[in-house]
Amino acid sequence: MRFYSGMKRTNLRRTFLYLVTLFISLNAIAAPPQSGKYLFYVGTYTENGSKSKGIYAYRYDAGTQEITSLGLAAETINPSWIALHPNGRFLYAVNEVQNYKGPNSGGISAFSIDRATGKLTLLNEVASRGADPCYITVDQTGKYVLVANYTGGSIAVFPLRADGKLGEASAFIQHTGHSLNPKRQEAAHAHSIDLSPDERFAFVDDLGLDQLLVYKFDKSKGTLKSNSRPYAMFHAGSGPRHFALHPSGNFAYVISELASTVTAFSINLKVGTLNREQTISALPEDFRGENDDAEIRILPSGKFLYASNRGHDSITVFAIDPAKGTLTLVEHAPTQGKTPRSFEIDPTGTLLFAENQGSNNIVVFRINENTGKLTPTGKVLEVGQPVCVKFLAVE
Repeated sequence: MRFYSGMKRTNLRRTFLYLVTLFISLNAIAAPPQSGKYLFYVGTYTENGSKSKGIYAYRYDAGTQEITSLGLAAETINPSWIALHPNGRFLYAVNEVQNYKGPNSGGISAFSIDRATGKLTLLNEVASRGADPCYITVDQTGKYVLVANYTGGSIAVFPLRADGKLGEASAFIQHTGHSLNPKRQEAAHAHSIDLSPDERFAFVDDLGLDQLLVYKFDKSKGTLKSNSRPYAMFHAGSGPRHFALHPSGNFAYVISELASTVTAFSINLKVGTLNREQTISALPEDFRGENDDAEIRILPSGKFLYASNRGHDSITVFAIDPAKGTLTLVEHAPTQGKTPRSFEIDPTGTLLFAENQGSNNIVVFRINENTGKLTPTGKVLEVGQPVCVKFLAVE
């Protein structure tokens, strides 16, 4: 009888421990997103009847998902793409114009950040060395910014001083050539420049050449040199625009503006080479209207990829095969606005901010971490011609 009672107590204890473990597990699954407080900045277009005057700031609490507008952070012309310094004290913006303080060049502006108010103070400006700069990247050490000049068809590197100011270019490369589309690919059009995780390589999408060019980046000198295998080619007329690297470092993806496709590559980051594995349409099979693709992002988990369609006005969701890196369509989610030029996923991977340039708003979606699907949260931020969102952790 004593033995039976001991067994009963043991079973009750095991059942209790199981229920406690189950309770903890279920609460972990249902727990709110990782807490954290952020500023986020919105780069915009300010010309051609835009309601915008420059760069706008917001506060974002990832725990509560509350968003608070801080208004205009800095007045500047066409700050279409922005990037943050790794120390969180400085912001850099392209000025996407063709004649900045002289012909055939845009500008780059450096700002200091007031983390208490979100306001930006201009530090200095330099010429971008090519017309219509449309993309800017800051290296992890905070020593250089790298810029792609769209109309100029060139890329450049600029050193950063300790006080955050921009120096004169330490590298400049002019692309030459053309491709199939006579209106959009009559010349080189560099559209993005991104660094590998170890920053030994820079990957440049050139829409006009149908190439993803690969450069060796020397961080000690701020220089660029063509890689031994200098580029990956796309189908003629594709118009590669933006690049995304998978968190595993094994795969890379490029969205092509003119063909409205996403191309998956296997990538060797030791030598900077890419091999094309798949090209898949970002549009529904029955869509017959005009469309230009724009942005591409990968969920921090590496499970899903997102691509924006301007014309169809949607975000396409793809599942990523973890072994092959290939893509499978999940859904086409309407952005509830016009011309989603870009979008950003918040640092916790729970919300997607769709920037509808044509309807002057940013629509916020919730991301289902299991399916990748998007659900509108009901939050809409009114801002003139939004193009680029970047988050800065402040707590």
